[in-house]
Amino acid sequence: MRINIIKGKKIMLFIIIILFTISLCTITNIGKKEYIQTSANINLSNQKIEWGIKRAKEHKQPDLGIKNMELLNKYEGIALGNNEDKTVYLTFDEGYEAGYTKQILETLRNNQVTATFFITAHYLNSQPELVKQMIEEGHIVGNHTVNHYSMPEIGNEKLEKEVMNLHTALFEKTGYEMKYIRPPKGEISERTLSLCQKLGYTTVMWSFAYDDWDENNQKGEEYAKKKILDNIHPGAVILLHGNSKDNANVLDYCIKEIKSMGYEIKSLDEFK
Repeated sequence: MRINIIKGKKIMLFIIIILFTISLCTITNIGKKEYIQTSANINLSNQKIEWGIKRAKEHKQPDLGIKNMELLNKYEGIALGNNEDKTVYLTFDEGYEAGYTKQILETLRNNQVTATFFITAHYLNSQPELVKQMIEEGHIVGNHTVNHYSMPEIGNEKLEKEVMNLHTALFEKTGYEMKYIRPPKGEISERTLSLCQKLGYTTVMWSFAYDDWDENNQKGEEYAKKKILDNIHPGAVILLHGNSKDNANVLDYCIKEIKSMGYEIKSLDEFK
C-alpha cells in the first residue's frame, strides 16, 4: 500500500512538472510574439519628412524627391498621378470655416467637378451641415485628424486616436466612412505612413500648393490665378485651403481655364 502511495506521488509530481514546463513555454512564446511586434514598430524610421516640391516650368511634372516618393509609394500613398493623361485632382484642407466653403461648393456644383475635403474634428463639430452637404453632393471627405498635430511628433497610440476618433465621429453623424488622410502640416515619417495604412487609410500628399493658408494675408486674385494656372501639370494633386478668400473667388475662373487647357478634373477615387 505504501509503495502504491509513493508511486502515486511520483506520478503526480511528474504531471506537475510537465504542466509547469508547458505553461512556461507558452508564456515564453507569448513574450516573444509581443517582443517581435514591438520591435517591428521600433525598427520603422520616425525621421520627420516635411513634404516639399521643386516646381517645373512649362506645365511639366514637379520633382517631389525620389526618396520621398519611393517611401510614399511603398505604403501606397498618393501625391502625383501619371504623366500620360492630362488629369488633375482637386483637394481642399479644411481646418476651420472662414465663410468661403459654401461659395466653393456652389462653384464646384456649377462646373460639375468633384473634390476632396480634408477636415479636422473642429470642422466637423462646428460645421456639420457643410460636411453633410459635401457628402450629399458627391465629394470625398477625408481625414485631417482630430487636433492637427504633426504625426511624427506623437506616439502610435495617440496617433491612432487622432485618426480613428474623427473617423468614428463622422461615421456616427452621417454613416460615411473616410478612407483618405492628409497628414497635418505635410509632415510624415515611415512609421506614420505604415500606421495610417494599417488603419485602412491612403495617405494623400500633393504636387502643387501655394501660400494661401493665411486668411489675414491673402495676396490678391491675380496672384492666386497665376500661381495655380502656371503650375498645372499632368497628374497634379492640387492642395488649396478652404479658408482662403482668394481661392473661393478665383476657383470658377481656374476650373474653366484648366478645362480649356485640355485637362480633366477627376475624383481621387479615379486616381491613376
